[in-house]
Amino acid sequence: MRTYRYSLKALRDAALAYTLEKNPDLASLSRELGSIVHRDAQALADGLTDLRQRHRGFERWLLGRRSHPGVSVLVMAWPPGYSTPSHDHAGLWGIELSLYGALEVESWSRTFTSEPWQLRGRDWLGPGDATWFDADMPHMHRCRNLSRQETALTLHVYGGDLEDYSTYELAGSERFRHSQPQRARIAGPLRV
Repeated sequence: MRTYRYSLKALRDAALAYTLEKNPDLASLSRELGSIVHRDAQALADGLTDLRQRHRGFERWLLGRRSHPGVSVLVMAWPPGYSTPSHDHAGLWGIELSLYGALEVESWSRTFTSEPWQLRGRDWLGPGDATWFDADMPHMHRCRNLSRQETALTLHVYGGDLEDYSTYELAGSERFRHSQPQRARIAGPLRV
């Protein structure tokens, strides 16, 4: 039987292996990561029980990082019913994949910064499901844990370190949003 540490290492190693070029094939990487989660779902759920029961709010845990080309791999814990503000990813590409629980991801994009954000769609992610975004188009989304009782866990792979980003709130008009700079915090490293 595989342990959750073995599964986390497999997820980290796959993310780092698939991202050796500047613009990796995010669909292929998402399929590879999803297959690992489907194969090892119970080991991940059992092994990450501590993250699901911490009751400390939304947390980001570093699973792996590489400098050239820049890649970061994180596990995030989403308390019951938690929802992020609408936010960007500072021009990075990214993948978000459910490890445990269900997440709703509502996405917007725009062609030029002078244009209003346009709703692209809504995805519902269960264990092994992923959504991704490219770095070449301005992207913003809002994520929400769909459970009111359980903490959800997700794996995030970004094309660099997501340290600074912006959140967006509707300005007086429904068409335009005003941005606020933010600083991402990491709760600590996950050892594998």
